[in-house]
Amino acid sequence: MADNNNNNTKVIDVLTLRRTAKEAKRHVVVMRVLGLLVILLIAIIAIAYAISYFYDKYGSFTVKINKYDMMRQGLTLSETPEFDKTNSVLNANIVYDMTNISGDDLPDNLDMINGSHNGESYIAYTFYLINGGDDTISYEGEMSIENVTNNIDEAIRVAVYVNGEKTVYGKTKSDGTGKESDCDSEFTSATVVMKNKREKFEPKAKDKYTVVIWLEGNDPDCTDELIGGTLKLGMDFKIVETT
Repeated sequence: MADNNNNNTKVIDVLTLRRTAKEAKRHVVVMRVLGLLVILLIAIIAIAYAISYFYDKYGSFTVKINKYDMMRQGLTLSETPEFDKTNSVLNANIVYDMTNISGDDLPDNLDMINGSHNGESYIAYTFYLINGGDDTISYEGEMSIENVTNNIDEAIRVAVYVNGEKTVYGKTKSDGTGKESDCDSEFTSATVVMKNKREKFEPKAKDKYTVVIWLEGNDPDCTDELIGGTLKLGMDFKIVETT
C-alpha cells in the first residue's frame, strides 16, 4: 500500500514538474513577445518624435495662429475656403534636393490650387485665414526665417499672393545697394521676410494666401557654396484689434 502511495506521489510530482516547465516556457515566450512590443512601441514613438522635430526645425513652411485668438475670436486656418474644423497650425510639404530655377519659369496658376502643390524645384502652398467668430477684427501677419544653413537665404525668393495680389521678396543685395531686380520688395530684416496688416476683417471673411519659395538661379549669390543648405520659414498671425 505504501509503495502504491509512493508511486502515485512520484507520478504527481513528475506531472507537476512538467506543468511547471511548460508554464515557465510559456512565461518566457510571453515576456519575449511583450518585450518586442515595448521595443516596437518605443520605435514608433521615436520615429513620430523625429518627424515632428524635423518638421519643426527643418520643415519648409509652417503657418500658425495664436491659439488664444482661435479659441476666443474664432480665427482659424484652412487649406480650402470651405472649412469643417478649426486649425491653428498648417504645414506645407517639403521639397527635397531643390535646385535653382528662374522665377520666370514658374507656372502661371500657382494661386489657383489649394493646399500643397509643389513643383520639382519650388514650394507652393495655398491656405485661407478665416474669421469664424462674431467680431470684426484687425490682424497682423509676419513671415520669419526660423532656420537657415549654408546662407541659402541669400538667393531665396518668396512670392506671397494675398487675395490674388502678388509680391516677390528677396534679401537685400550683398553689396547693400537695395533690392534685387526681380524682387518687388526686400526682406524686412535679416530674419523677417515680410509683414502685413489687415483691418476690418469681418465675421465669415476669408483671406486667401499663396506662398511660393524657390532658389533664384539668376541671383549672383546663387553659387555652389549654397549646396546642401536648408531653410525653414514660418508665418504667424495674431489679432491686434477687435471691434
